[in-house]
Amino acid sequence: MSATSVGGDQYTLTEEQRDFRDVIRQLVSQRIAPRAAEIDATGEFPHDIAKLLAEQDLLGLPFDERHGGTGTGALMLCVAIEEIAKACASSSLILAVHDLGTLPIRLAGSAAMQDRVLPRYASGEWLAAFALSEPDAGSDAGGMRTNAVRRGDTWVLNGTKNWITNAGVAAAYIVFAVTDRSVSYSRGITAFLVEADRPGFAVAKLEHKMGMRGSPTGQLTFDDVELTDDDVIGTPGEGFKIAMRTLDHSRLGIAAQALGIAQGATDYAAAYARERTAFGKPINELQGIQFKLADMETRCAAGRELLYAAAARADRHAPDLGKYSAMAKLFCSDAAMDVTVEAVQVLGGYGYVTEYPVERMMRDAKLTQIYEGTNEIQRLVIGRSLR
Repeated sequence: MSATSVGGDQYTLTEEQRDFRDVIRQLVSQRIAPRAAEIDATGEFPHDIAKLLAEQDLLGLPFDERHGGTGTGALMLCVAIEEIAKACASSSLILAVHDLGTLPIRLAGSAAMQDRVLPRYASGEWLAAFALSEPDAGSDAGGMRTNAVRRGDTWVLNGTKNWITNAGVAAAYIVFAVTDRSVSYSRGITAFLVEADRPGFAVAKLEHKMGMRGSPTGQLTFDDVELTDDDVIGTPGEGFKIAMRTLDHSRLGIAAQALGIAQGATDYAAAYARERTAFGKPINELQGIQFKLADMETRCAAGRELLYAAAARADRHAPDLGKYSAMAKLFCSDAAMDVTVEAVQVLGGYGYVTEYPVERMMRDAKLTQIYEGTNEIQRLVIGRSLR
């Protein structure tokens, strides 16, 4: 079910992919959209939605068929995240983080590790998490303090990680730690798979957030957590490279989420403008509103073209994926923020109250400009590719 490519850079969805998208749309309309406001209001992780995504094989989207996944590639994964995010960004993050939190294993894990754990992720038995950021090390990985020291046949892990999505609900965490301070961080960091039941591991706190409230974000602590070589992803010292390769791919999921938020807000505002009357006619006949909606729809369409082109590059293992994924994340997240602000404006006072979804969409959109690499970092990635 891969994308059809023409001329190297062009793409389209196959008929099978379009059919799959329609199935997802129906699922979102019937099962996820009705839960979106409640998920945001309670701030609780929607275990029922995670179970639903597993039952419908959507949690299998990131994985190859040999590990129990759908084997449908990055483009189909982005389509699914986009469709879910149109209704509920928190629910779409379940799938996006499932991709992020397993990519290091898929990219660099041993065959034994992949065979051992990926089927558990693909079935939905395990939820994933990715632990790179720290209290003093966000965009700057060189400030990492979490460390793992070799003691005999084991590694002993100590430290703290911040801003970790799925904290408290993930079955295992991909954790990056300094293992050699005598070399640069690009060669002295190692990636580990840390299962949640390991002694010494704890979720120290959960954050209270402006948006994405149904997705838990928290601080993790590691106090003499013992690991073995079987828990090392790739080889010692390769962790930074693995993290950067992971983010080159996983940014696509956040771009898809941002695009879904933007399109959902545009669709809602357009529908509202057809029904709301002012000065004796529907407000979508007023040029001021028409121009807003036109710009909103154009931003969504442009973002989709860039995202799908980047996802097709991921499916073809194109060497310029990093630049294109950064551009897609940058453009789609900025579009999501701009579009949702305008959606609130189209609804006026109604847009500012929780009875209508666009204020939630605006709050959710902001995070897409921050996580998986801030948009300032995306501009650095793009700029460096042009040197």
